[in-house]
Amino acid sequence: MQAAVTVTPARLPELLLGLATVRPVFLWGAPGIGKSSLVRKFADSLGLECVSLLGTQLAPEDLIGVPQIRDGRSVFCPPESIARDEPYCLFLDELNAAGPDVQKAFYSLILDRRIGSYELPEGSIVIGAGNRATDNALARPIASALVNRLTHVHLDASAKDWLVWAGENGIHPWITDHLTDRPDHLWSKPPKTEEPFSTPRSWHMLSDALHSFGPDLDEETLKVLAHGTLTPAHATAFCGYVKIVRSRFGIEAVLKGEARWPHRLQDRDLLYYLAESFRGRLLKELPASKEHMSANGRQTAYRAKSLLVQLAEISVEVAQSVIASDADGNPVLPAWFLVEAARDMPRLVEARR
Repeated sequence: MQAAVTVTPARLPELLLGLATVRPVFLWGAPGIGKSSLVRKFADSLGLECVSLLGTQLAPEDLIGVPQIRDGRSVFCPPESIARDEPYCLFLDELNAAGPDVQKAFYSLILDRRIGSYELPEGSIVIGAGNRATDNALARPIASALVNRLTHVHLDASAKDWLVWAGENGIHPWITDHLTDRPDHLWSKPPKTEEPFSTPRSWHMLSDALHSFGPDLDEETLKVLAHGTLTPAHATAFCGYVKIVRSRFGIEAVLKGEARWPHRLQDRDLLYYLAESFRGRLLKELPASKEHMSANGRQTAYRAKSLLVQLAEISVEVAQSVIASDADGNPVLPAWFLVEAARDMPRLVEARR
C-alpha cells in the first residue's frame, strides 16, 4: 500500500487517541522505525495492557479457538490471550504477513470485535501493523474486505522525534551527536540484497553494543559493530565520526589549514567522513549565484577548490563524492562552482563518467 500522507512518531499518539478508541487502525511503516514500541507506549498511556499477536506465528485455530462439546453442541473456545475480562489493547503485529486463512480469521475480531460468542470488553482497542511490500519485507496482499475494515495510517521515521526519545532513553552519546549532525543517516531504504541497513532499531542495537564494550572499544571492533548493524556508507561515516571524537580531528582544522586530509589507508573511513562534512559545509556556505558574492564567499570558494585538489591527490573517488549529484542525478552544489571545479580538475569530471 502506498502512502499518500504520512505522520511522524510524535504525531501518532494524538492521532491514535482519536482513531483507535473508536475504530480499528492499521499502522504501516518500514522495518525498524518503532511501530511496535509506539503502540505499546500508547496502550500504556491509556492504562491498557498490550497483548501482541504475531501474524507470522499464527494459525486460524489460534484465533477462533478449538471446539468443545457442551450439552451436545460444539462450542469454540477462544484462546486465553484474547478472551479477557478487562479492556486491553489487541496489537496485531505483522498482520499483512499472515496467510490468507489467518487474515480471514481476523475479520470478525477487527470489525465486530468478537470471536464466536466472545466479545472484546468495552474500552478495548484493536491496532494492526505491518511492513510495506516496497520494504523488501515479508508482506502479503491484504484482501479488500480486510482493507476496508481498517483505518490506515502511514508512519514515517523522524530524526527529530527519535533524538528526543534517544536523549531520554540512554542512547550512546556518540550516536546522538552523530545523528544530530547527520539526521539523514537515521534511516535508509531496505536493500534488495541481504545486508544490514540503518533504522532507529539498528541504531538502538548499536548503542547497546557500544555501552556493552565500554570506552576501551578498539577501532576494529567498532567497525564490526557498525557494519553489522548499519548501511555500509552510514557505518563508514559513523566510524569516521568516532575517530574524530577520539582524536579531536575535525573539518574545522582542515578548513583553517591547521591539519591536512588524513592520507593513511587505515584512515580512509575518517577521510570519507571529513569529505561528507566538507560537502555539507560547501552546500551551506557557497551562494547559489556567483554574482555579488562577498569577499568571504570568494575566499571560501578558492579554499574549497584548493582542498579538492589536495583531496584528489589522496583519492579521486573521495574527492568526486564531494561534488557528486544526488540520488536522482541532480546537482547538489552550485552550478558555477561545479563548472570551475571541472575546469580546474578535469579528472574529477572524468571519474564521474
